[in-house]
Amino acid sequence: MIPVPLATPAVGVLAPESFVDRPPAPFGLYLHVPFCATRCGYCDFNTYTAGELGTSASPQSWLDGVRRELDLAAATFQRESGSVPAVDTVFVGGGTPSLLGADGLADLLGAARSSFTFSADAEVTTESNPESTSPAFFDGIRAAGYTRVSLGMQSAAPHVLAILDRTHTPGRAGDAAREAAAAGFDHVNLDLIYGTPGESDDDLDASLTAVLDAGVDHVSAYALIVEDGTALARRVRRGELPAPDDDVLASRYERIDARLGAAGFGWYEVSNWARGDGAECRHNLGYWDGGDWWGIGPGAHSHVNGTRFWNVKHPARYAETLANGALPIADSEALTRDERHMERIMLTARLRAGMAAGDLSADEVVRADSIASDGLLVRLGDRYVLTDRGRLLADGVVRDILE
Repeated sequence: MIPVPLATPAVGVLAPESFVDRPPAPFGLYLHVPFCATRCGYCDFNTYTAGELGTSASPQSWLDGVRRELDLAAATFQRESGSVPAVDTVFVGGGTPSLLGADGLADLLGAARSSFTFSADAEVTTESNPESTSPAFFDGIRAAGYTRVSLGMQSAAPHVLAILDRTHTPGRAGDAAREAAAAGFDHVNLDLIYGTPGESDDDLDASLTAVLDAGVDHVSAYALIVEDGTALARRVRRGELPAPDDDVLASRYERIDARLGAAGFGWYEVSNWARGDGAECRHNLGYWDGGDWWGIGPGAHSHVNGTRFWNVKHPARYAETLANGALPIADSEALTRDERHMERIMLTARLRAGMAAGDLSADEVVRADSIASDGLLVRLGDRYVLTDRGRLLADGVVRDILE
């Protein structure tokens, strides 16, 4: 294990008390792959094309940094709390992890296993772009120990993919899902984006048909958000494309929910549906239900027992900081009791399991009961759960409860 130097102000400070008496909770690793072949017009994630990086960083310098950060993360737990938590879930995201190929993703998972012990039933997910996968790719990552695949489909309509600057062909995502199943993956997710300018109800229906025909057991569907600083935002600002319409987004969400529900999928988080509890993404449930995770890689965010911290963004600075023996933390914050309470309500409200009445103050219970009388919540025992209409207004429901 690499000894951990004291953190310096230049790379942020982790509060030692965050690691002491950490309550029992699922622990996950998020591994960020910052590389993309091209940049999608709607994306504001911390990603880089080869042309943007030039010679300042490479997949090898990034992987060297990841190995060091994994060792330093484990050593930090050992130093501050006397033990290293077992890893219950791993999520490899990006960027485009599948650009690493099966061998690269195997090396990445091997690095994580060399620093941390995994639970016997650990869930290990990787995101993948359909165009950079193949039957051999899925065979390789399955053999390496991955248990779940999440594929970025977004839409089955060519003109919608073009507006999003997605490069895969419309039918490729479904084919990739079937190849993953043939390789032995029981759990495969397809991502959809709805509300793209130019998308019609028929386009959405065709996308849902393609999803269901692919035989996956999990679907994530997200309303298009026009993020500042993206190419899409510039096109909307110039008037080339209309901004997404809230009423259209609500109608599309209801369409998605009805179609998936009729096909045997149940919602378990506002934007996620699964064929039974076993198909739910445990890693993301850890985020929503108050678990801890360490984010590895440039720009990755972490949460440990009420302390949140995040890494420097650029891959070159990330690798350089770790080569000098320091954690690449850009900054950190210890959440106050009120902040932790607010986040608890904001996140659990989105879950099918709902908010625990015991997590609410007396005034918040009164407000939740009032919202329930309006038909946006229902009280089931000691939980408050969003109704179908409440899911469309989830953010407003939370604001009204917290006031």
